[in-house]
Amino acid sequence: MGRTPWTDAENDLIVADYFAMLRDELSGRPYSKAEHRRVLQPLLQGRSEGSIEYKHQNISAILKALGEEWIEGYKPAFNFQSSLVDAVARWLARNPDWSLRPPVRLPSASGLAEEASLWVGPPPTLSNAPEPKELEQMLHIARRFDVAERDARNRALGRAGEERVLEHERAALKSHGRNDLAAKIRWVSVEEGDGAGFDIASYTPGGEERLIEVKTTRGWERTPFHITRTPPETGHFRRNMIHSGEKEA
Repeated sequence: MGRTPWTDAENDLIVADYFAMLRDELSGRPYSKAEHRRVLQPLLQGRSEGSIEYKHQNISAILKALGEEWIEGYKPAFNFQSSLVDAVARWLARNPDWSLRPPVRLPSASGLAEEASLWVGPPPTLSNAPEPKELEQMLHIARRFDVAERDARNRALGRAGEERVLEHERAALKSHGRNDLAAKIRWVSVEEGDGAGFDIASYTPGGEERLIEVKTTRGWERTPFHITRTPPETGHFRRNMIHSGEKEA
């Protein structure tokens, strides 16, 4: 029975059970994983406890890919059915007020202890893509969830990300002796609103205009998200990857 694909009904049951445990864990309430498995097992067409435990690990992997918290005792396992991603999506749709993390309360960029410069690297390539065994699952998650768009709804997080990049651009130009250009950088999304198609109007040290769209997420380095093509009439978008924050072990 362990090799039989899980049905949607079974996936819905185990996803609901996982979130019940996660709610207790994040709230500091004691709970028993073994007891949850024993209660759940008769409802899952005779699935073994090992099969149930592994499915919980699969759910952890999905939540990790979404940049969310997961149950510490269930190490993420990425070999899962795409139908399990759909079950997580259904649960979240039925529970729109669910939040796995506390609201973001970030200081302004000027109040950060670290320097204004960021680590800037080339666009992602196949060399740092997910492992082949993870790729199909990650692509399905990317199609089912737009993580950057979800996080963008958190205005505090989005604004902090844009301000962080704004300070980085100013510091980078000043380091090249271009204080004149640093003074001309515009925070377009704040000054003009979101209709411009980009967030920050900056410059290269040579004076060429550079239009930057900022995507901010609290996810790990492989968190999937969509980038749409909306080219402006002038200038060009920066395509580098900017990363700031703690990295997963």
